[in-house]
Parts: sequence; structure tokens; C-alpha cells
Amino acid sequence: MQNTLKASVTFDGVGLHSGKPVRMILKPASAGHGICFRRTDIALGNTMVPALWDRVERTPLCTRLVNASGVAVSTVEHIMAALAGCGIHNVMIDIDGPEVPIMDGSSAHFVRGIMQKGLRRLGVPVMAYQMLKPVTVSQDGATATLLPSNRLTIEFHIDFAEAAIGRQSKTLDLRNGSFARELCDSRTFCSRSDVETMQANGLALGGVPGENAVVFDGPQVESGTGLRHRDEPVRHKMLDALGDLSLAGGPVFGHYIGERAGHSLTNTLLRAVFATPGAVRQVSCDAAMTARLPGQGLVWAEIPTDARRVA
Repeated sequence: MQNTLKASVTFDGVGLHSGKPVRMILKPASAGHGICFRRTDIALGNTMVPALWDRVERTPLCTRLVNASGVAVSTVEHIMAALAGCGIHNVMIDIDGPEVPIMDGSSAHFVRGIMQKGLRRLGVPVMAYQMLKPVTVSQDGATATLLPSNRLTIEFHIDFAEAAIGRQSKTLDLRNGSFARELCDSRTFCSRSDVETMQANGLALGGVPGENAVVFDGPQVESGTGLRHRDEPVRHKMLDALGDLSLAGGPVFGHYIGERAGHSLTNTLLRAVFATPGAVRQVSCDAAMTARLPGQGLVWAEIPTDARRVA
């Protein structure tokens, strides 16, 4: 069955790119509501911004949603990944600014906040999207693919010039709470030169190496007390991919493969999937299908704490 929250949960922080304080409140919603942002700092007009693939204004640095009136919410990928990874299908998200709080640069704070409140099961089956044939998109040497599968699997490959990153690959079956256990605490990352370029252009103003981002400079790693996983960068890319795929409007049964892919390319992939006749169908999940969805089998004790460090 579809899930929502048992009670509201509030997150206070700053926007990664704006550097401005923001409060975000997740509120329970009814079956079929889906996930929607509401800009509470805007008094008039259409302030509702649905979390859907066709509302994405494609940018290279984050996922930005824009409604028909031009009202936007940016950097939604980490909260979307947390909702998908916890098995939340319906929620109203009140936010008093244009950007989701970055927290520690991962989804871990969101996952812990959601699971502390708990889930409420609703009396309506989950509607999911089942891939029926392969779809691939490519751009500038990057590719993103969705293949048919009876579960959601994410496979990712990255290759960076920084010696501390290099070539990393990982594949993960998203069943049995594996998102929270394996991916949710992996933080956003960039190179030192990227930071300087972004800040010169008025971006990444809220980024603090070691607090809400990992910064790589050749062989050097600026991450506070150390990496949370030896392959934290590729795990964060997988986290982003889950958040971006959840903008399909429901869980996806498919095998996602990202080769140097980013937010924009994953959205291009979703657009291609829904534009390709016979590529996907919407299905009402029975008990066996629901058991294979992300979030099912999530155990509180498996959710990582801030103390986990490996390097």
C-alpha cells in the first residue's frame, strides 16, 4: 500500500548554492497526492510545485523544479532520494525559500527525521512504472540507460581526474532498506577548482568543505574527519540518481545504468522513457511487487549515524 508520514517533520538549514537560511516541513498527505512542494514565502499566485519529471528545468549542478507560473524549488534530489528510499509516496513539503536545505550534503538527516516520525500506511495500492524495453540517452560522453527489471537496481560508473576519486563503479539492488544502509549518508562532492568557479559565479555560497560537501584537490580530500565510504563519490551519484528517478511520479521497476551521468541526463532519460511508445507501463503493485520496492524492510538500527568514518 501507499505510505505517508505519521506526523510532520521539520528541517532547518541553508541552501547549498544560495547560502540562505531555509525551513522545510514535510507534512502527511492522502493517497494519490504524490509529492509536492509549496513555497510558503510567496503570498500570491500558484505556489505549488509538483515533484515530477516534466517540471524539471534542467541544470548541471542540481535538480530544479519550476511550475507553470515560474515558481521554483532547487536542489530537490537529496530529499527526493530520502523519500523514495524510505518508501514515502505522498507528502506535502512546505518550504520558505527557493532551495532545499543542504544539511550535511547527503540524505541521512532526512532519512533519520522521516523514520523517527514513522510511516502511515494508506488503503490504496502503490502505482509504479515498469520498464518494458531498454531506453538509452547520451550527451558529451555520458550515458544513462533504463533496462527492464522486476526491481529497481542502480549501477553507476564515474571517472574523475582527481587522484583521490579516479574510476569508481558500484551496483546496488534498492530492496530491503539498502538505500539507507549503503547510500544515504554519502555527501555531495566537487573539485577545489569547481568551488572557486561556482563561487565566482554566485553559486555554492552555502558550501562548507567537511560540513556539507566533500572537496577533492588532486590527492587531497577536504571532508572534515574523513570519508564515510572509500567510494563515497560514486555512492553519492547513485543517491542523486534515485532522487532524480523518483520524479517519474512513482517507483520505477528497472535497471538504471549511469556512465558519468548527472542530473540533466537522468531527466533527459525520463523524458525519453515517457516519449517512447511501449517503453514503460504503469502498474498497480501487488504484495510481491511492493516487497521489492525501495524502503521495504528498512530497519532503524541500519540507518548510519554521523559517527561512521572509514578514512
